Amino acid sequence: MPPALEPADFVWLCTFLRTESALVIDESKEYLVTTRLSPILRELGIASLPELVVQLKRRPMTTVHRRVIEAMTTNETSFFRDVHPFETLKNQVLPDLVRRRGSAGLNIWCAASSTGQEPYTIAMVLRDMFPDVAARSRIYCTDINTLVLERTRQGLYTQLEVNRGLPAPMLVKYFERKGSEWQVREELRRMIDTRVMNLAVPWTGMPTMDIVFIRNVLIYFDVPTKKQIITRIRSNMAMDGYLFLGGAETLLNIDDNFARSHEGKSTLYKRAA
Repeated sequence: MPPALEPADFVWLCTFLRTESALVIDESKEYLVTTRLSPILRELGIASLPELVVQLKRRPMTTVHRRVIEAMTTNETSFFRDVHPFETLKNQVLPDLVRRRGSAGLNIWCAASSTGQEPYTIAMVLRDMFPDVAARSRIYCTDINTLVLERTRQGLYTQLEVNRGLPAPMLVKYFERKGSEWQVREELRRMIDTRVMNLAVPWTGMPTMDIVFIRNVLIYFDVPTKKQIITRIRSNMAMDGYLFLGGAETLLNIDDNFARSHEGKSTLYKRAA
């Protein structure tokens, strides 16, 4: 285990992470910080955590800064994670939007999309139900971590990753064997648009979204940052668009411009009239 940080250095590091990525880390998370940053020391040839902080204090931003931010972001994901949101997507959201829009394509946004299992799950559901709409649709995958976005572009997953939640018929239909791994078929990869994005700062260039997935993300931010993110997302949504949050997340006391509904075992948000 590398030498521990001095209290002042730990406070500086937490402030840096909050400023650059809006991650909220308190003093109880020092072990987590040490665990996640230790591999960065080996990767970049830095002798210790105190030396890492010395390099971070230098400006402008470098690869060291970017790798620290990427190491501290959580990338837990799986295919069909939590199941119920994708049942709601299939049974209510997609039929409703296709009824309104016809065969026009949809813009779907996966914020903090990690290694791509969520957007590819959405792509499979849409392709299964409305192949003509899927062919005209775009799924925008944004994340602060460039490494996970590259994995999303490749659409390449290990046996363990496809075993986590992916039904066997979907594996057969939408994946090809690549050595010891599985690659998403080209027809789905064409639907994907990956973009580096820090949700905590204003963004530009995103089209109006019909569906937004920002699941299990807001829990890492403080209340003012949550409000800013949701306000910007709302302004980027179609008036009849749908918003999905994580099962433990809510817009209560965050934004009252959404109407909440319960569909099966999912909680769904629409822009309020």
